[in-house]
Amino acid sequence: MTPQAPTIFSLQAPKDISLSEIDAELNQIWQSYGITGEDGGLPAATRATTFTLVVYEPEETQYLLAALGFYNGPIDGILGPQMDTALRQVQKKYGVPETGTATPETLAVLREEFSKRQGGATGDSAGTYSLNAASPRIADEIALRNPCRIIALFPIAGEDEGVKAQVSAYCPIQKQSSSTLICCEYITLSGTAAALERIGGMIPALLIGGLPKFLWWKATPDPNNPLFKRLAAVCNNVIVDSCNFNEPESDLLSLQELVETGVPLADLNWRRLASWQELTAEAYDSPHRRAALKEIDRVTIDYEKGNPAQALLFLGWLASRLQWQPVSYQKESGDYDITRIRFVAQDQRQVEAELAGVPVADVGQIMGDLIALRLSSTNPQADCGTVICSETGGCMRMETHGGAQSAGLFQQVSSLSEQKAEALLSQQVQRWGRESLFEESLVVTAKIFKLDNN
Repeated sequence: MTPQAPTIFSLQAPKDISLSEIDAELNQIWQSYGITGEDGGLPAATRATTFTLVVYEPEETQYLLAALGFYNGPIDGILGPQMDTALRQVQKKYGVPETGTATPETLAVLREEFSKRQGGATGDSAGTYSLNAASPRIADEIALRNPCRIIALFPIAGEDEGVKAQVSAYCPIQKQSSSTLICCEYITLSGTAAALERIGGMIPALLIGGLPKFLWWKATPDPNNPLFKRLAAVCNNVIVDSCNFNEPESDLLSLQELVETGVPLADLNWRRLASWQELTAEAYDSPHRRAALKEIDRVTIDYEKGNPAQALLFLGWLASRLQWQPVSYQKESGDYDITRIRFVAQDQRQVEAELAGVPVADVGQIMGDLIALRLSSTNPQADCGTVICSETGGCMRMETHGGAQSAGLFQQVSSLSEQKAEALLSQQVQRWGRESLFEESLVVTAKIFKLDNN
């Protein structure tokens, strides 16, 4: 049975205001409502008391969908159920492959339709979207658990006409806790990238003092971007999602450069590897297999063709744990994208790793998801062989390549229910600071990429 979305109580629908009026307007929302619900007519409401989340959305996807009437949620940069539905409607209507994601073909159609309508439009289309309080909220995964403030920075194309501000407040009503509303405040700032950079100095003042502050930078983090640098300097965590990187290898290298400057990074795609890492560690828990870890000298990782970020991060994690140093790096493209990396172990043994981007008919929601991995040894006496896979087909491919003989242990990763970015984000904001395992994995991947550049 599909779970029902909670009823949304609107404290304030999106309202256009000047930049200088943001704080005063938010205070007025709560004063006019009666924050404690003393009159008994409405349940008590909890204002943003957990954290501030700044979302930088690099694409115009939500704006175009809203302006064309396909989407009526908050412009917050979060790809949730409403965005998925809206994109599928567009794709179905215009004969684009139905993926529920903002593919280049879909964006081209949206831009073309928007351009046509602009020719006969009057007024500001950026403000034509409205929020239907009865529909599912994009930020539900966050707001249901945390009464927070979300500041959405929304770059738009076109002439620089300054920055437009909107405020709103919404409270999902839960049956199990209907006596209290847990509310999320939204501040949306839209304008050209240059306009947003100009007002970057005032954004830190909108962060709630004394509470954790998170920056979800949905573009590739650029160490030289003035707005990114300003916000990263005042936030407890900078959150990215490498599954969306256009150039995964160079973009992961950029992440490593940021870590070296002290930026506390978190990657939602790293969280998707948790089950794979846990099963790998569990496979060598027993004393005799733990001793055989040093015998591993062959690693094969299959992933869905398109984005090798997960495979690279997993390999970086494994190499950092076993203290392997990369010494060579080769790539070849074709039906399968093959990457071969050679490491040297502490005892000078050669370790060979192969990453294979496998074309799949049914592409998942996350580009580059791991399919299967095999750890083995050229020593026939070593009891270290392990195969882990997400599906029977993945295990079958490993077996046909000799895995059945070298793998003493087969394990299967359960289907992950928390793959989507908004669900992972709701977990990430429960913690902050530096993540040593992630950073150590990035160190290894950076060394690999630098081999390719030499």
